[in-house]
Amino acid sequence: SSAEVKCALCVVGIQALAEMNRWREVLSWVLQYYHVPEHLPPKVLELCLLLYSKVREPQVMLEVGSSWLRDQTNKDLPEYGSLLELYLLHVLLPLGRFEGAEELVRGCDVVDSEQQVAFLGTICESRCQWTQREEQHSAAEEQQDAATESVLGALSQKLLTMLTLLRRALRSMSSHFCLLPYKKMLLATFLLYLVVVRLDPASPTSLPFIYKLIWAPVFTPIHRPPIQD
Repeated sequence: SSAEVKCALCVVGIQALAEMNRWREVLSWVLQYYHVPEHLPPKVLELCLLLYSKVREPQVMLEVGSSWLRDQTNKDLPEYGSLLELYLLHVLLPLGRFEGAEELVRGCDVVDSEQQVAFLGTICESRCQWTQREEQHSAAEEQQDAATESVLGALSQKLLTMLTLLRRALRSMSSHFCLLPYKKMLLATFLLYLVVVRLDPASPTSLPFIYKLIWAPVFTPIHRPPIQD
């Protein structure tokens, strides 16, 4: 029939897009031909669920799978039970949607009681594993935060010690300078200025001073007192 040919061509198209690494276009490309998720053939929906689960993007099929499974017409299909299991294992449970999974299973009157118990057991087991992973992740984050706080505490303690020593040194220097007479401090400042600034050959202000200090006595004529009779 034309529906079977259409489904077969869509399957080939999905495989081709996946091989060309264009899997992001698969769902939108399929919906161009079927318009709404409820009209997707079971084979096409199965391929989409498996594809987006393999590329670790199960959230793409969250609304599509839910709409298809809640449609009353699709519940009469023989593939409904297997697609429900695929949707649980590859979409809801990896995303941590445990309450939605339990609601979907309990509200499904297509699967028998034995299958419902099996599905609910799988959901409970997955919830426990999810909780354990979350606890391990939280414990690892707490250990990392504790190590970071320890390092920061050690650094802050060292910085505080350095600041304390620096404050003591500045206090000692200030008290020492306060004891010096004013004239001695002024003389020491002037000598320091001469050594650092005026005697620095790289400083332009030192050139006249060096010239006067070195070359002026050489080229200056000697003044002798006049000879008197």
